[in-house]
Amino acid sequence: MKKSSVVLVSLALLMTTIISACGGGGNNKPTNAPTEKPAETQAPAATEAPKDPVSLRVFSTFGGTDAAKAAFEGLLADFQAANTNIKIENDVMSANDDGFRTKVNTDMTSGNEPDILFYFVGADAEGFTKAGKVVPLNELLDADPAWKGGFSPAALESVRQPDGNIYAAPLTGFYEGLFANKALFEKYNLELPTDFDKFKTAVETFSKNGIIPLSGPFDQSHYLIEHFVLAAAGPEGQKKGILDGVDPNWEKGLAALKEVGDLGAFPKDAATIDLSMAGNYYSEGLAAMIIEGSWAVGGWAQATKDSSTVLPFPAIPGGAGSGKDVVGGFGSGYYLSKKTYDDAAKKDAAVLFLKYLTSPEAIQKIAQANGGTPAANVQIDGLLPVQQEGFAMVANAASITTPIDSKVAPETFTTIRAGIGPIVKGSKTPAAVLKEAQDIEIATKK
Repeated sequence: MKKSSVVLVSLALLMTTIISACGGGGNNKPTNAPTEKPAETQAPAATEAPKDPVSLRVFSTFGGTDAAKAAFEGLLADFQAANTNIKIENDVMSANDDGFRTKVNTDMTSGNEPDILFYFVGADAEGFTKAGKVVPLNELLDADPAWKGGFSPAALESVRQPDGNIYAAPLTGFYEGLFANKALFEKYNLELPTDFDKFKTAVETFSKNGIIPLSGPFDQSHYLIEHFVLAAAGPEGQKKGILDGVDPNWEKGLAALKEVGDLGAFPKDAATIDLSMAGNYYSEGLAAMIIEGSWAVGGWAQATKDSSTVLPFPAIPGGAGSGKDVVGGFGSGYYLSKKTYDDAAKKDAAVLFLKYLTSPEAIQKIAQANGGTPAANVQIDGLLPVQQEGFAMVANAASITTPIDSKVAPETFTTIRAGIGPIVKGSKTPAAVLKEAQDIEIATKK
């Protein structure tokens, strides 16, 4: 397939449909019909940089093997070159390291919050947003039409919270899916896993031939949980969460993990590896499939990039999934510390830096690096075929649903994660794990 340039006015419209799909039950199909070039986007209105020396700390997950690490570091270097009196401390951890959540929560509750924080939108951020640790950006956006106009309206709406506030300026969106190594499927004369029976046949065949069928860890089982539950519960069942009762299809989805686990689906060391190692197995051609996000592609070996395709996870028989349901959205963004905003010595520099990091030019550079859906109407060149297929998967999705861990308390999701290994091994039932998680969810919401 020939590499091409993707014009993202259509993706802006697509993401508008995504928001509609998420909020309206997931029955609307997105389109990506427009082909005209995007309108020129104005740079954010200039904010005069302070003249006195100032130091700012930004915390993000653009570290480790993140595909956008170099692009982010380049942005920081360019900003400091243009603003020589502003020193930026780059505080960074990999998103595959669960310790980054602990660090953020500790920093935000101990008075050590970063000036600018790149973090999740949703349940993960509820504690510090409700505690007033970050600034609602609504007034800043309204006061600077050029900055606000640089964003896709759908992207801004996707991060608006139930209280009407936008706390996080969006950067790039994402999709998740079932990535498959076409070369391995062809080698063993297998059909791609477009339905659950084909998926199970592939699992059995690869397992018998010494290939890891589905690379995924039991502890950091975020993507396994999200997709197996969505494939059984469908978008409406997944969206309800578990506070007011557990949808039986959640149990069906987790039971399917044991079903394919009994067929040899997972790595032999799934109980001890993390997401990075699971990704390495797929990147090195040792695994035939992996459930991952759009950001992961950039970190794979070139041969694996070239031979990969991405599909919606197949519907689990007897459930409410359609087989065309996708996990995605704008799930993270940049927060501005209230403590910093109230500091006259830092305020102007921090606002200038925030606008720079979320300018169309900066968004374009990050999206170019990680293949994510940009929050601005910009053009992304040279996408790989698998990345083009990812955008097509989203365009043809029956629904686009945000992840489970954005809808339940972090402690609740951790409880489900801790139960995946026991479920696959047969030492705990899905019903027992979900009851434990529901008890935690009820306790956290009191």
